[in-house]
Amino acid sequence: MVGYAQHVLTLGEQPTTSDRQEDPSVGEKVSFGAGSEGYLALPAAGDGPAVLVIQEWWGLVSHITGLADRFAEAGFVALAPDFYHGENTTEPDEARRLLMELALPQAAADIAGAAAYLRELPQVTGKVGVVGFCAGGSLALWSATVAPEQIAAVTAFYPGGYTEKLAPQWSAYAGKPVLVHCAEEDGTSTAPHIQAAVKGIEAAGGTATVYDYPGTDHAFFNDDRPEHYHREAATLSWARTLDFFRSTL
Repeated sequence: MVGYAQHVLTLGEQPTTSDRQEDPSVGEKVSFGAGSEGYLALPAAGDGPAVLVIQEWWGLVSHITGLADRFAEAGFVALAPDFYHGENTTEPDEARRLLMELALPQAAADIAGAAAYLRELPQVTGKVGVVGFCAGGSLALWSATVAPEQIAAVTAFYPGGYTEKLAPQWSAYAGKPVLVHCAEEDGTSTAPHIQAAVKGIEAAGGTATVYDYPGTDHAFFNDDRPEHYHREAATLSWARTLDFFRSTL
């Protein structure tokens, strides 16, 4: 199934990470697996289904920990792993270096360890979902390959392409739902890797829904990047993401 966002967006605005930057964070640093770390945020109710939040190429920056807080405020147990293990940046060249130096076996261990950690937390009362942004969107679509037993649903925001090493096994998506948000200016909704993902997921018996957001550029969800941020599209994609996880986890 492939869906498309309409030009007229009518949902009410939701708080952004910038809107709530004066609020205290609700999470804490945790360790899991074999030397992995991340940021864990718990819902006020104390328990709920879980969401694994995967960073953009900048690293585990305040935008990502803020999103973990927002998921917690929406009733989810949220964990954002630190894939760069202590490093982050706001400079594109440095971000590119960090991403290129990311060792996929370590990334796989971080994902699998984080998913297992969430499944074992007494506060997690439902299934585990994954959401990722940009390069993290690609890792999110790869996540069920490395942790098929733990991960139940995946959302990817404007994911990039794949390499021979970062190649999802779509058979891992049997019975699993996937939601993809694409930026119109990116052209990702019609990109070969997205079309291949939809075909592979559906052939495996999973479901794939793709939304294209008119007038948006890559990173339209990141309110820390005003040159790309699109408030209406961010609001709508956030609401769709919450609805998706509430219905699948």
